[in-house]
Amino acid sequence: MDLPLYQVDAFILPDVNRFSGNPAAVVPLREWISDAAMQDIAAENNLAETAFFVLDQDDVYHIRWFTPTTEVDLCGHATLAAAHVIALALGDERDQIPFRCLAGELVVNVIDDVEPTFELDFPRRDATLVTDQALIDLLEQALGQTIISVSASRDTLVQLENEAAVAACAPDFALLAKIDSFAVMVTAPADDEALDFVCRFFAPRQGVNEDPVTGSSYCTLAPYWAERLNSDVLKARQLSKRGGEVSLEVIDERVLISGQTYHYLQGVIRLPS
Repeated sequence: MDLPLYQVDAFILPDVNRFSGNPAAVVPLREWISDAAMQDIAAENNLAETAFFVLDQDDVYHIRWFTPTTEVDLCGHATLAAAHVIALALGDERDQIPFRCLAGELVVNVIDDVEPTFELDFPRRDATLVTDQALIDLLEQALGQTIISVSASRDTLVQLENEAAVAACAPDFALLAKIDSFAVMVTAPADDEALDFVCRFFAPRQGVNEDPVTGSSYCTLAPYWAERLNSDVLKARQLSKRGGEVSLEVIDERVLISGQTYHYLQGVIRLPS
């Protein structure tokens, strides 16, 4: 059995274009294959996420995402990549691309199909302040940086002193993996006046030590910084080795997360019949 495969870089740095952002594999399906086969494909791709989708009878794309080791309930960059494939490779001309997933109903807005730019409409995930000193001490040991505050949502959000501390962070991933959280993200105000904040995202428990650009993390980061900076419109840069940029807007219980994409590769997966 042959399946189409696309690899798309999502949330690229506009001034760099290729070889930045977060690469995601996208596999369009006519009908679902087994969970085991999807997990095997994701492991073989060895990217942070592989997205699979099937177009439902009501013209909604049912989407699922797999890291090399597990299925996740929500993924931003692979959804952006899937929207790129749907709009620009498969020819869906709708301005809004509807998705259905484990986290509920999602929409991706097509902002620009010439310089591909897409906008995720994702659920807001507020974080609550953490006061457990043992956890704070463990995080400080694992991250090797002075911690300003710790908050928790799906992911653990750690505010560091400044952008330099975020950039210099060299985590002990074995220690981070002991923390009962989907992932740990570090963040601080940006030095660049064109940006509002910077961040990094570590998910060793999911088989991804550091994710290059993490769309779903902004469901928590955007409202966190919107409250502290008194602005619902924000711009952020993820300081991974590849780097990436996102534009954000917090609207009630939703977060709009937009970025550019780059179509890097396409081919065919050949599976045993």
